[in-house]
Amino acid sequence: MTGRITLFVILLCLFVQSEVFSQDSDTISAPRTGGSRTTVNEVVKDSARLAAEERPRIAVRKSAILPGLGQIYNKRWWKVPLVYGGFIGIGLVFEFNQRYYQIFLKEAQYRELNPGKSQNPLFAQYSREGIISIKDSYRRNRDLSILAGIGFYAIQLIDAYVDAKFFRFDISDDLSLKIEPLIQSGTIYNASVSSPGIGFKVKLAL
Repeated sequence: MTGRITLFVILLCLFVQSEVFSQDSDTISAPRTGGSRTTVNEVVKDSARLAAEERPRIAVRKSAILPGLGQIYNKRWWKVPLVYGGFIGIGLVFEFNQRYYQIFLKEAQYRELNPGKSQNPLFAQYSREGIISIKDSYRRNRDLSILAGIGFYAIQLIDAYVDAKFFRFDISDDLSLKIEPLIQSGTIYNASVSSPGIGFKVKLAL
């Protein structure tokens, strides 16, 4: 289970890295008359397009330096509490499991050096094998919480990238769908005439 989570986190990080640091070069073929050779000239992009293409890299870079900063850059302020709430929750889970892991680790070490004795009277009812099993369970949950923190860090990077990627697209509510009746033209004896028919015309305004 831990290996699968680790592999998933690595794949997420590789995806973000490949998307952030890759840059496509749009080119067109433009033959020149200077001899028998033909050269390929790059398309000149305007400043607005260059700025739009640079937004995802800037957003991911900011979120990598400080989680939530990319969301602020994308003007998604409401996501910042979610980002830090997730980190705080994962941190609390880590602290809980780490604390009890240390408690049961000390108990297991004491019993290893003092067979038949218990350091903490509350654990006297547990066998040595039971103490070791509980200790291992808290350690496993602690390690999973670390992986969850890394995965959540990668997710907020991807979120910043996606928001910046689609920043220039119109995703507002100013969309409309109109359905209107349509008078269809029919053909009678090879003559085109206007005859009423059942039909609808759909208009989607973007």
